[in-house]
Amino acid sequence: MLNRIEAGNDGAFPPLLIVHGLFGSARNWGAIQKRMAADRRVVAVDQRNHGESFRAATQSYHDMADDIAEVIESEGRSMDVVGHSMGGKAAMMLALTRPELVYRLVVADIAPVAYGHSNRHLVHAMQALDLEGLTARSEADRRLQTSVTDPGTRAFLLQSLDLKEEPPRWRLNLPVLDAEMDKIVGWPEGVSGTYDGPVMFLSGAASDYMRPEYRAGIKKLFPSAVMAKIPGAGHWLHAEKPREFEAALRAFLK
Repeated sequence: MLNRIEAGNDGAFPPLLIVHGLFGSARNWGAIQKRMAADRRVVAVDQRNHGESFRAATQSYHDMADDIAEVIESEGRSMDVVGHSMGGKAAMMLALTRPELVYRLVVADIAPVAYGHSNRHLVHAMQALDLEGLTARSEADRRLQTSVTDPGTRAFLLQSLDLKEEPPRWRLNLPVLDAEMDKIVGWPEGVSGTYDGPVMFLSGAASDYMRPEYRAGIKKLFPSAVMAKIPGAGHWLHAEKPREFEAALRAFLK
């Protein structure tokens, strides 16, 4: 089963499951998880090939949906689910294939479409990083900046670098993520059915991951979907605007 971080206790609202995106982990969501846990149980998971979860040969959305279904089944009841990016696609697949497990769904800055970009260059940058003698994250950042110029992206990636290990290691199964990248940025063909429960597609106003032309496809699969945007936020909206993201979650999930 997926590694999980748990917070809070049963309260007035259904438990909440948080599913991170590509190169992320449950730990990335610590601040939001803690605040949301004030009035409910909140479980954040490491997806397969990420964090402290198991390593596997695939990273398909059917597999990821099965993984999080197992977590919800272990809770013994349906849960509210929030998924970001790759985690949002996994959560959508879960809702479409196992709707009885999802009470309400929040999809953060992703649509059920195949995207044309690839993150292989980031995988290759991490694989090429010289880990010899690394003891400080600042030095890792300096070494990584030759291949990843954006400081925010470097900071995000380096959250998955374990400097306590000897030698240091990435908490990511980089070879599999590289091999499965087409599946990760894609969306499985022939996905049918609908999820009729409450869904919010929450995007960053400065992000290009949610486009007007995607709305018809979203409504076909999720007839009750509502759309919302966080001003000034990009793709990592939960990290860039955490208070606004939390406020949107609370308003929808209550």
